[in-house]
Amino acid sequence: MSVLEFQRFFECCVGSWSSERTYHFLQRSQVERSHTQFRVEPISSVQKNKVLQDNRRPPHPQVDRLQGYHLQFDTVSETGEQVSQQLNLLFVPTREERGAIEGDYLRDRAYEEAKPMVAHFRFNAFTRELLMTTHYTRVVSVDSITLVNPSLRLRQIVNYQRPPEGQPLEQVLLVGFGVEQKTD
Repeated sequence: MSVLEFQRFFECCVGSWSSERTYHFLQRSQVERSHTQFRVEPISSVQKNKVLQDNRRPPHPQVDRLQGYHLQFDTVSETGEQVSQQLNLLFVPTREERGAIEGDYLRDRAYEEAKPMVAHFRFNAFTRELLMTTHYTRVVSVDSITLVNPSLRLRQIVNYQRPPEGQPLEQVLLVGFGVEQKTD
């Protein structure tokens, strides 16, 4: 069941989406809203292998079965700041148990740092939540996408100050909430 729900989650994610988000910058006591238009498209096996190669991973024996996507987005904040980015991403499961799939989340270009990046993901088939944890140089980003239905997703982003190795995540720098609606 987990694998089928995992595939269905990503099938539902393909398409155009409109997102309204609110970010809470805790150290500055500031709240900011933004609007994002983004497009999610599947990538070919050749592109999936390129993402693996960019992240210094060997070719995957079942690369065709891996969930891989091209993400393009344009964000405008209420302050007028604009951010546009395109990247390819790939989900490589490494473990499945009790309705959950875990593995590596690879990107050819990360959000915080413009370089290939390997992160961790966990998908809960019962709640349809995809949780992605990325350890950047200065922050650890925990990003959650919950598929409510094929046309509605809820988003939560928490950025922590990166603690010393082996220490727990404690210092929250940013919290973001969003509602994403499919437009096609």
